[in-house]
Parts: sequence; C-alpha cells; structure tokens
Amino acid sequence: MVHIVLPALIPDIKRVYESYFAAFHNDPMGEIMLNILFPGGNVNTPEFREEHAKGTLAWWHQSDSQYTYKCVDTDNGDIVGMGLIDVILRRRSEEERAFQGVPWLEGEAKERAEKVLKPLHDMREQLFGDQQYIYAHVIGVLPEHQGKQAGAALAGWGLSFVDYTNLPLYFEASPSSVGLYEKLGYERLKETIVHKAETLGTTTDISVPLMVKMPKVACGMSFYEWKEKGYPKFNAATPVSKKQKL
Repeated sequence: MVHIVLPALIPDIKRVYESYFAAFHNDPMGEIMLNILFPGGNVNTPEFREEHAKGTLAWWHQSDSQYTYKCVDTDNGDIVGMGLIDVILRRRSEEERAFQGVPWLEGEAKERAEKVLKPLHDMREQLFGDQQYIYAHVIGVLPEHQGKQAGAALAGWGLSFVDYTNLPLYFEASPSSVGLYEKLGYERLKETIVHKAETLGTTTDISVPLMVKMPKVACGMSFYEWKEKGYPKFNAATPVSKKQKL
C-alpha cells in the first residue's frame, strides 16, 4: 500500500472532509473542537455536509493563500486523509492579518468559538507578524487508515514542502501528538496556549503545544535564532554551519 499527497480538487471536497470530521471525532481534543466550531451534533448529516461543501467551495473561490491536500491510497484511489495549510508569501498589512472571527455562528456559540480561535490567531501574529511562513491548520486521517502510513505520508510531505519552499512550518499540535512531531525533528516552542476549562466544557484547562519545523537551508538555526536575527530570508546559497560540515 502506497500513499501519495495531491492537491484536492473540487469533486473531492466531501470526501476530503470525511477524513477531517472522522479524524477529529477520533481524538479527544479534536472532538472538543468539532463541538465548538460546529455545535449541534449534526456534522454527519447529509444536510450539514452539503452546506459545508458549498461553503468550502465558496471559500476556495476567494482565498489566495489557503490550500487543501488529499492523501490518496494508490491501490484504489480512495481519499484516506487530508491537510489544510496557509502558505503566506505576500507581506500582509495589519488590517489583512486581523482576526476574522467565526462568521458561520451566532450568539453564544460564536462568542465561545472566538474565545478558542482568537488566542491561536494572536499567537501567530506574535510569532510571525507579516513574515513569510507556512501554517498548518489541520492534518487528518480516517480512523480505519490510522497506523497504515497515511499519517506518515502527510507528515513526510509536510517536511518536504518546508524544504522545497525554504519556509518554516508552524502549527498547533494536539497534546496526544506532540511527542511524534518532536521525534520528526519539529521544534517545540516555549510559548503555549491554554484553553480554559469553562470555555471548552472540560474538567481541566488544556494546554496546546506549539511546533515549528525550520527548513534544512536554515542549517540548524532554531526558530528563536531566526526571529532574533530579524527573520532573514533563506535561499539555496545560505552557508552551511561549521557544525553541519563536521
């Protein structure tokens, strides 16, 4: 069984998001986020999926930086996983980077969701501002395909994409997955985001680990070193460090 990662196409929208919803239902933190972002417990109904697909397509027509990818089983062409990333190449003004809220919700549900999402936005702004970088919103794999290299294919594709673009990759890990990403060479940042129990509806607060993968061309430079140097742009001519030469 071989898995490949390809750009998602318009006819793929529903099948791609089957991976998203199923994967989140299979993870404790993911289940909490689903209930906050899509309250009502109707995410598996045909009516919801139809409206969600329409909204996704409308967003694809206007977004100039967000990309959806599918993980495909080459034995049969089935979509078994997905990834959603922002590739920030154009320097954006403060107005363009402003928090957009949660326009699909209203009232208390909207306020609750924004209490969860705004700290994530504010942390990205604190760490990167108007710099170029990649932000991974989510990676999801159908539960029945977890442990069968689909997740590894998506993670490997992400690592390759970082090195192709010479851009750092940033994302919020789930508490259950942070150890895996550290083994893959991701840097865990000292900053963290703490979601309050009263907002999540849990018995305790939940801390969100923040991860960065720097490109190979950074030659071992950490995120903090890069930030301290003023976010220098990487290119193929960036010199190799003495440590790497050894």
